[in-house]
Amino acid sequence: MGLTLTEVQNLLAKENLLREFITPDTWTLEAPMQHIFRHLSYNSKDVDVETLFFCKGNHFKKSYLEDALAHGLQIYIAEKDYEVAAPLAIIVTDIRKALAVLSMAFYDYPQEKLTLIGITGTKGKTTVAYFTKEILAESTGQKTALLSTMNTTLDGETYFKSALTTPESLDLYRMMDEAVKNGMTHLIMEVSSQAYKVDRVYGLTFDLGVFLNISPDHIGPIEHPTFEDYFYCKRQLVNHSKQVIVYREIDHFNLIAEMAKQNNIPLITYGGQDANYQVTPTDSLHFKLTSSDDQLKLDGTYEIKHAGDFNKNNGAAAAITASLVGANQTAIQSGLKKALVPGRMNLLLKPNGAHIYIDYAHNYLSMQAILAFAKKDHGGKVIVVTGSAGGKAESRREDIGKAIGELADVVYLTSDDPDHEDPKAIANQILRGINQTLYRRDLTINYEFDRSQAIVQAVKAAEIDDAVIIAGKGTEIFLTIAGNKQPYEGDYQIVERILREQ
Repeated sequence: MGLTLTEVQNLLAKENLLREFITPDTWTLEAPMQHIFRHLSYNSKDVDVETLFFCKGNHFKKSYLEDALAHGLQIYIAEKDYEVAAPLAIIVTDIRKALAVLSMAFYDYPQEKLTLIGITGTKGKTTVAYFTKEILAESTGQKTALLSTMNTTLDGETYFKSALTTPESLDLYRMMDEAVKNGMTHLIMEVSSQAYKVDRVYGLTFDLGVFLNISPDHIGPIEHPTFEDYFYCKRQLVNHSKQVIVYREIDHFNLIAEMAKQNNIPLITYGGQDANYQVTPTDSLHFKLTSSDDQLKLDGTYEIKHAGDFNKNNGAAAAITASLVGANQTAIQSGLKKALVPGRMNLLLKPNGAHIYIDYAHNYLSMQAILAFAKKDHGGKVIVVTGSAGGKAESRREDIGKAIGELADVVYLTSDDPDHEDPKAIANQILRGINQTLYRRDLTINYEFDRSQAIVQAVKAAEIDDAVIIAGKGTEIFLTIAGNKQPYEGDYQIVERILREQ
């Protein structure tokens, strides 16, 4: 495994990324164009003489490069000359695109050895990814790696916590290479808007792209300045897939369909009457798929473990996805029946009959869907425990409040990874969203910034037929405070403890 300097030059030139090579007066490398890079890195602590080091990131400092040179580095690649004592600087027009192009070549294009499934949408990505993986596990001969917001597995069995929804391109191709070496045949990955915004998936084509939904999210100075920018990045998945599955009721469906048509990309829809496959809920955990021609042989009834009509749509998306990559209906029905997604509508029952749902909901679309489900399926109060993460996606906060103002009866505003922000200030932004709803109802608002205590109070207050939605953290067992991840008992574990003690 490795790349020569000549190969690096040719790859960058082919993509019109190469600007120039900068060397000192005295070239200190032997046989320079045959110099072999046996390691790629963007971490200044992870370098040696055979490393090609990438100077990337908005906060990259010259001192990082100097630190790398002190550890034996000889050659770096960047968008500018840092005027350091290096034998060679490779200057490119776009460092992130260069990182992607060289990473895939370094790992010998592992994407070509896997069936790639990319899933995007404002909500539901993780659920569809887990559903699809479970189905493929039931399908003979299909071994599936998974890159999700929560967890990653490169051997289909051993999971570890994900650092990003979609990894940096260098890490992505390294993981793909490991998956291939582990005998995986398929890779399911969530594709974030940031993945296209910062070129983590530059040059990558998916065998199958799945577009679930779209609503304003990740809008703020750190991520996307506007919804238009966010949506533009999201829909790039359509342009970079060989075939696309789209929810027929998605906002701006006509634009997405036109994109697919212009690029001659086959499109299959699911959802309502105008879809190729109609999704009809039959009870709390079952749904039917029906179609006019049933080319995929999917017409029938399916069972899932997760409540909510939106999860039935997620199940339909997973069924169609798995079918298109080789699973039959028997495997699909069996896989959906078994699939359990951590932190996604996990249900616990209070002895008095109150239902307690632990969910990762953290934006308007996901919160609105869960609260609408609770309002429809439960005759009592809808009680919500939530906050919003600090340091990102500030627009979510008022949006979460809007959903609460529309549908909840009681809310406990609490802490949720406040990081360097004041949890009360975040809560007040959620409150502004509550107050901006089109109509006012009786809504009891509680402040309790000890998240454990907020959950205790909500669960103890729940009466027969009430539904408690504990939102935002899912199964996470940490809280991010002042830049540090601090141990946290966990929403699910707290509820279990309360129920044991009653």
